Amino acid sequence: MISSNLAGPRARVAAAVAAVLAAAGLGACAPSSGGQAGGGGDPLPSATVQDAASFDLGALVAAAKKEGSVLAYDGSGDVKDVAAAFTKKYGIKAEGMKSKAADTAEKMTREAQAKNVTIDVSLFEDGPMLVGQLLPQKIVQTWIPPDLAAHIDEADRNPLMMLEKAYVFVYNPRLNPRGCPVRNLWELTEPRWKGKVMFQDPLGKEVFTQWFTQMSEQGGDRLTAAYGKLGKGALKVGEDDPAREWVKRLAKNAPVLTTEDEDVATGVAAPNQTDTRIGLMSIAKFRDVEEKGFHMKVCEGLDPWAGFSYPKFATVATGSEHPNAAKLFVHFVLEKQGFELESGSGGVSGNKSVGKSPNNPPGLTDWDGQLFRFSSAKLRADFAARQDIKDFWRINHR
Repeated sequence: MISSNLAGPRARVAAAVAAVLAAAGLGACAPSSGGQAGGGGDPLPSATVQDAASFDLGALVAAAKKEGSVLAYDGSGDVKDVAAAFTKKYGIKAEGMKSKAADTAEKMTREAQAKNVTIDVSLFEDGPMLVGQLLPQKIVQTWIPPDLAAHIDEADRNPLMMLEKAYVFVYNPRLNPRGCPVRNLWELTEPRWKGKVMFQDPLGKEVFTQWFTQMSEQGGDRLTAAYGKLGKGALKVGEDDPAREWVKRLAKNAPVLTTEDEDVATGVAAPNQTDTRIGLMSIAKFRDVEEKGFHMKVCEGLDPWAGFSYPKFATVATGSEHPNAAKLFVHFVLEKQGFELESGSGGVSGNKSVGKSPNNPPGLTDWDGQLFRFSSAKLRADFAARQDIKDFWRINHR
């Protein structure tokens, strides 16, 4: 279904929520929570901090050892290294499984309905699905480590942000020794870059559609100002806001869409590459510079942003048979060792005492200043607008 721009906001939101649930195949099997998933006015289940003074990490470890094992699902394969380190540290059998967020959400929902929960921990990148469905329906819950709570911002507690990751625009410095060949995001919508911009298909990668909706909510002024620096006069917006205008123009400029960041990295930075392209990819792919001899660098100085950072959340399955081991695993990923394994080539921990990774890629020198940063306060709006922005992309990318 393609949403009509003539439909009222309330009808569009209702259609968006229904379409998301139908597309994920979750609506029929989700357990009742006493309210509709994604309802804009329904509060999330509270996430409270236990008394830090009475919290005993040693007691949690002892209880977790009695449970004997823990299973964690994550969109990143790094979870396997995290699980191995967790086992080595605590002697508790831990298994990490790489799984796309939509698949994890469906599996956890079906397990909750069947009361046969096998996934204990979900390290979840799809914040809109988390606050729109999994938390309200009590399929998962938030647990905040009491001894770390003082180092976790209030805004990052419900849901619990374990770290920030990033997608950045990259170029091939071997082909462009003077630096990134674009200086402004609007340049990517111009004819000379037609068919030369690569990133994952937004219809299959939810973080991109979330980026679009987050920019609509809080990025319009920066995008307008950036356009003004091109010397083409004032931006003429034919859509609801400057972000949608940029998205439409980008979609119509024939970007090369892929299913994996690996394809983006290869198309931009492979050793035998002779064509100049710009790619938008996870900073985790910078490991290919050493492992595969790729040539890539962040588009430093790109106006208004060189990419975007987004939160990744840690949750515990409500019906987990290993609740203490699950809590201990969450605690571990918020510690320095767990963060360094999980963050790959860079990132920022949700635990302020751990801070930023020292391994951010070349060209990403100022995480706060160079990146558009998602707001957890906008996750419900992202969930409601998800189908609408997908339809918008679909009709413009032909």
